[in-house]
Order: sequence, then structure tokens, then C-alpha cells
Amino acid sequence: MKIKRVNSANSLIRAIPVQTIVNSDHTMATKIFKHLQSTVVPVHIENIDTDQIIPARFLKATTREGFGNNLFRDWRFDENDNPKTDFILNNPLYSGKILVAGKNFGCGSSREHAAWALADYGFDVVVSSFFADIFKGNALNNGLLPIQVSDAFLKTIFTAIEQDHTTEIEVDLEKQIIKISKTGEQETFEINPYKKACLINGYDDIDYILSKKALIEEYESPLAP
Repeated sequence: MKIKRVNSANSLIRAIPVQTIVNSDHTMATKIFKHLQSTVVPVHIENIDTDQIIPARFLKATTREGFGNNLFRDWRFDENDNPKTDFILNNPLYSGKILVAGKNFGCGSSREHAAWALADYGFDVVVSSFFADIFKGNALNNGLLPIQVSDAFLKTIFTAIEQDHTTEIEVDLEKQIIKISKTGEQETFEINPYKKACLINGYDDIDYILSKKALIEEYESPLAP
């Protein structure tokens, strides 16, 4: 009996081009992400933890929808639910699909709701010079791209935004490049090859497995009685 082996997940991704998902009742959970150019919302604060991203009192919901309403709730609103004018998300000059934050973003608890809140608010990308590992995994699992850059490049981005609030950032996921559109300054970033493939094709883990149905059946056929 011959059983074909794949040495690693990376080899599988390179060897089998993903074309279309097989017919199933499963609905693709995330949208396709390959390239984005957008203005930026800068939150120049380090060590932003998940309780600041989405306070624990708002975690009772069991679906992902609606969490964006309470993103950075205690920073955005006062005790009477009035918007705090000094917080960046309430400043009409700043908007976009990219959040740029200080070092050590997403630390604290492992709550997946933090990624849900950011995505539901409308962010597709979060940029920082360091992410908590659990937050990074949760973000990628929910179609939110965390891009880790050097401390120097993060400072360059913040400076560019301070000088011009219309500054746009360009993200090329296929080439793994993040660039300041106006100046052309850029840096490469790392991403797990499997998660990259999922984002580019709009797959969650189930979608990816279904897309490999033919390969799985080929692997299992010699094992059939």
C-alpha cells in the first residue's frame, strides 16, 4: 500500500493551488483579502489590552455582530454614553480600515471578542510593533490582518499621520509589503503561510479543509477496506 506524504503545511499550500471551494452548505466566514489602500486611525498608546479594546461587561453576546459599537467603549464614551471628543475614534478627521497602535497590542485576556469588535467596527488591518500571540491568532482566525512592523517603521507611520491626517497606508498581502503611499517608505512583514492562504482566498479553517476534498479522498482511498 502506498500512502503519499506531505512534509509540511507549507508544502501543501505550495503544491496544491486553491481554485474554488467544493460544494457544501458551509458559508465562507471571511472575505477575500489581497490588497488594501486606506487612510488610517492612529491610536498612539502602548500596551492596549483586550479589556480596553472590548470591556468584559459587553461579552454576553454569542454572535460576532454588534461588538463594534462597544469598541474602546470606555475611551470613546463617558459614563452618560456621551462621546469623548478627545478620543481619536470620535475625531471626524480620522477614519479608514487600518488601525495603527502602539507596541504590545492585544495583551491581557484571551477573549476572541477583541478581534470581533475591531472587525465589526470596520477595520481590516491592525498595525503595531508587537502583538500578543493569542490576539494575533484570534485576529487571523476572524479575517483581521495583524501586521507587525519594526519600532522605527511604526514611528515613521505615526509621524506621517501627524503631519497629514489624510496619509494612506498600502498593504500588499501577496508580497507581504506595507507602504506609506505618499512617501513610498515601506517594510516587509511576516505571516504564517497557511493563514496567508486563508486570507487571500477568503477561507476559514473549514473552508480550507473543504477545498482539499479531492486531496483528502486521494489520500484515504488506499486505506479503504
